[in-house]
Amino acid sequence: METVEDLLPYARHIVTGPSVRRTYPAGYGVKAGERVLVAVDSFYDRLVVDAFLRAIREAGAQCDLYVADNGPDREADELDEMRVFMGNTPWGKRPLEPPPWFKKVEAFAEAMGYDLLVRGIGGPTQNTPYRNEGIPWISREILASGATTFPYELWDFLQVKAWEPFWKNARGGRVRVTDPEGTDFTFTMQAHHIDDPNPRLAFQPRPFHGHMMGHPPPPYDDAKDGDGVAAGCINHFGRPFPRIKVYLERGQVRAVEGGGKYGDGWRQLLEMTRNTKYPEFPRPGLFWLWEIAIGTNPKFIRPRHMMSRARGAAYERLRSGIIHVGLGTRILSYSEEWAAGEDVPYGHLHVHLQFPTLELTSASGEKYRMIDHGRLTSLDDPEVVSMAEKYGDPEELLKEDWIPAIPGISIPGDYWKDYAGDPAGWIESREAAGLPT
Repeated sequence: METVEDLLPYARHIVTGPSVRRTYPAGYGVKAGERVLVAVDSFYDRLVVDAFLRAIREAGAQCDLYVADNGPDREADELDEMRVFMGNTPWGKRPLEPPPWFKKVEAFAEAMGYDLLVRGIGGPTQNTPYRNEGIPWISREILASGATTFPYELWDFLQVKAWEPFWKNARGGRVRVTDPEGTDFTFTMQAHHIDDPNPRLAFQPRPFHGHMMGHPPPPYDDAKDGDGVAAGCINHFGRPFPRIKVYLERGQVRAVEGGGKYGDGWRQLLEMTRNTKYPEFPRPGLFWLWEIAIGTNPKFIRPRHMMSRARGAAYERLRSGIIHVGLGTRILSYSEEWAAGEDVPYGHLHVHLQFPTLELTSASGEKYRMIDHGRLTSLDDPEVVSMAEKYGDPEELLKEDWIPAIPGISIPGDYWKDYAGDPAGWIESREAAGLPT
């Protein structure tokens, strides 16, 4: 992919695709005569940006561009996750995600009467008087992947089929999440988590594209369970770290073991916030389990050079069957507004589960497995397979384009000797040898 023309088919697919008000898959639904503002930072591949500008103008819309200067790219370190997602900490006053310029761009878009603002690589879209969608395709390899052109109708349907067991059977049921890297925790799905009309409490009857929630978001009136361990070596934006174990007790982080510098930073924040009572949590402490976010598109990949600060692992988390566990405050929540004003730490941190199994046991004892060793089970549902036939070979279309290469789990080797102590070194050596990671 060396020219704008090479990328135009992918950009056109997104620009004319249905608007679902989510950063993924970010169809824009652009119509002739509309005014569009595209806002990116300097980490974006300019060829990608130019392809979107041309596709928007081809659709008959006027398009302007805003570029925020991020400075030069650099190698990621193990504390970048804190810099991106945490505020009022030793690593920064406010988180970089969403970055400070977001609010300025939003105000400008409203003042100038734009119909659509395109900006952001993840997280929720905002309630604004104009439409807003995301632009998560920061590099040409991500834009030109099968995830971009995966059929919207099929993606939506396989998510609905994956979500049905929860929506119909989760009230009062038990959820267990395991992973061969050491994760094993359980929690109860209370009926009000699904049925409460408060949108901050209730699950949506139709899941978010690419970010299907397996745990209710805060606020919580009580948290009586949520116990076990979340373990792994990857987060969204930091350098991969030695295996971390995050111990949960009654829905809250009790201790953090291992994790190298990432673990050290997390332990520091755990102590700093242990006695702070946040408005949306029932007991003191910052790090509460709230995000068990499930990727749903089998064609997302891990980009090359993921050690770069501009790349990271934020993209791979959208691949079907991968879970990212989030612990802390929810982005743009009341607790974050309160904490920012009180000058106390806020934000949340992640651990990726690359080969999870997620199983619901209903209140009446039936078992429903939504993910099986990293495979979203709805991809094998006969109705999903039947729909996939409309678009091509269902076996090829519903196959994951990328599977993490972890020794002792997905490829030959010893997890402890080859990977767990230095996953970044393992990934870098594989990249240098031209091998899949």
